[in-house]
Amino acid sequence: MLSLLLLQVLASCLWLGHSEVVTSFESSCPQFFFRKTPPNEALEPENPAWICQRYKNQYYFATLYDRSRRIPVYSAYLYQPAAGKRPNTWLVEPQLIGPTYPKTMEREWTLLNDFSISVEEIGKHQAVLQDYKNLTGLNRGHLNPSSHHPDSSSRTATFTLTNIVPQNEKLNGGSWNNYEQQTMIRNTQGCNNTYVVVGAVPGNNYIAKGRVNKPSYIWASACCEVNTSHRKTWAVIAENDRDEVELLTLGELEDTLTLLYGRSRVSLFDSGCPRI
Repeated sequence: MLSLLLLQVLASCLWLGHSEVVTSFESSCPQFFFRKTPPNEALEPENPAWICQRYKNQYYFATLYDRSRRIPVYSAYLYQPAAGKRPNTWLVEPQLIGPTYPKTMEREWTLLNDFSISVEEIGKHQAVLQDYKNLTGLNRGHLNPSSHHPDSSSRTATFTLTNIVPQNEKLNGGSWNNYEQQTMIRNTQGCNNTYVVVGAVPGNNYIAKGRVNKPSYIWASACCEVNTSHRKTWAVIAENDRDEVELLTLGELEDTLTLLYGRSRVSLFDSGCPRI
């Protein structure tokens, strides 16, 4: 019986994705940031988790996560869109429960049944599926969207609740979707590599009886390498209760986030990315 249980656990680990809570992005998964430079400390929450999001033994993006508000601060990735099916599974992060748990994205069902972890333990420092049920006017909004990735594995990796915020459903399906699907295609014409950082500014409201923060703003930024000597940038921001996206320069977004966070000066990319 014990050997059968071990085989079941092993099979689930082999099938499911891998992600890892690390001490820094620079030392673990720097490839998702231009010149291996993540955003500076001005965005860091009081209780952060740095997650290198890995699936089927490959890293696909990086997420700075707020354990207390149970939402991502930002997700960073390389823009590589392609046609494909939208995944239909949702995953959570076992290492947000504790460092002794597997470095694997897992389904809640797997943690409940194969690892005997309670929903309360899973949800202590992260959102769970129940938090996003019975929402009114909001839905699960990806920071790193699955459509910006080239294959099934990379798209499935984005379907972790550590990459999700409560987003206004009209915005998510309207102007924000237009930005993700249309503006990004136009802006990346001629780009060899496009580095993207998408984030959420915490708000004053919560869902799920105070468990999960509803962001006040959703924002996105990109730095595109046209060639070794030429780069271009752009950015957007949207209030999370209106179906409207404002197009900004990178410098304007950093100015806005500096005011919204009220801390030190925000820097989202290495200085080699133009601010105007």
